[in-house]
Amino acid sequence: MMQWMDEEAGPIVRPYALIGGRTRSSGDELDLVAMVTATGAVASDGFVPGPEQERILSLVTTATSVADVASDLDLPLGVVRVLLGDLQDHQLISIGRASASERILKEVINGLRAL
Repeated sequence: MMQWMDEEAGPIVRPYALIGGRTRSSGDELDLVAMVTATGAVASDGFVPGPEQERILSLVTTATSVADVASDLDLPLGVVRVLLGDLQDHQLISIGRASASERILKEVINGLRAL
């Protein structure tokens, strides 16, 4: 796992630097329980995913919630939404809604993990 902190220096890369200081993208409206899945497509417009986006693509080979992606990357949700929005704009991921039963199961799992 990547280390974002150095005890003496503090954050190695500030999260907003990963997204070029942007605070808005098409991912702004993504719900925490929205399910993200890699499409397996290659961006045809020359877009090259950054290291964090490559990591997202490797995490979402099976449907994964936005909250889980943010947790796995250990990045703020706002940053992850911008990264996901970029990937969605280039059709590298698809976003779906979790069904009520999936959402309930996710909440139960997260509750159990918290114990």
